[in-house]
Amino acid sequence: MSNENRKYNVAIAGSTGAVGGAMLSVLERRNFPVNELRLLASERSVGKKLKFNDGEIEVGLLSKDAFEGIDVALFSAGAQRSLDFGPAAAAAGAVVIDNSSAYRMDDDIPLVVPEVNPYAIARYTNRGIIANPNCSTIQMMVALKPIYDRAGIKRIVVSTYQAVSGTGAKAIAELEAQVKAYAAGIPLQNEVYPHQIAFNCLPHIDSFLDNGYTKEEMKMVNETRKIFEDSSIGVTATAVRVPVVYGHSESVNIETEHKISAAEVKELLSKAPGVKVVDEPSLSIYPLALDCAGKFETLVGRIREDESIANGINLWVVADNILKGAALNAVQIAEIVTRDYL
Repeated sequence: MSNENRKYNVAIAGSTGAVGGAMLSVLERRNFPVNELRLLASERSVGKKLKFNDGEIEVGLLSKDAFEGIDVALFSAGAQRSLDFGPAAAAAGAVVIDNSSAYRMDDDIPLVVPEVNPYAIARYTNRGIIANPNCSTIQMMVALKPIYDRAGIKRIVVSTYQAVSGTGAKAIAELEAQVKAYAAGIPLQNEVYPHQIAFNCLPHIDSFLDNGYTKEEMKMVNETRKIFEDSSIGVTATAVRVPVVYGHSESVNIETEHKISAAEVKELLSKAPGVKVVDEPSLSIYPLALDCAGKFETLVGRIREDESIANGINLWVVADNILKGAALNAVQIAEIVTRDYL
């Protein structure tokens, strides 16, 4: 099935956005075997030119007939556009890898983190679509998979500290403008967020649901169970927006089925795919959002036993939300698709 010398026709829907741009960069950094690269976006971006390898590619219009001859279509144009154009891309013969929330919880569409459940990719044939999980779910799954395999996991309590880039370019600009206004001693304006984000923490990501949780928090609950294929895991989440530009941080507390020591966890994670253990607290070395920007690895540190229960472990998990949380994960899926299925 695989052909080492074959190259593939790739489309990026939403190519001028932050994640679309990162997809372009990741394809280049990982030497993905691209034959033709088709960049697609909405009307206002048509005609723009984006750099790729040693050349420039002009952006075309995202439409239902834009996918003829495409092998892999990477989507990061928002859930509605994925719903509008994803099925057309699949019907044209492309394998769609979708970064939005549109298809994640559909029973017949695989939800994939390559380091965790690459075998689920085989189910793409159901509808020609593979879903990329939520950014905060992805990095937690990468860190927890080796522990789950070794000791089982009964319960996860996670608090996230998420960068403003997760909201988009306007949120980054709002944070920067508020910091400048604060320094100049003038009133701070907020439009993107309901409150000032500079020098503040907002326990509010996405809209609130009837159960008191936000959509973001429930995504972590539901996606974790789907990816692990284990509905018995108890998961509870609190998602917080913090004044950081790139890099989501998470405090993850788990209760395992069987006893596992902090030393064993460190050993497991030091060998785990996609993980880098950064854990020398006596030297003030631990994962920082500032250090993860541009990195492919998920950084894990502050690994210690939870002394309040018999089988508890605490972790601090940090990753670049635009890369591992979106673009990199999608390209890794594409690498497996082209290697094993096309």
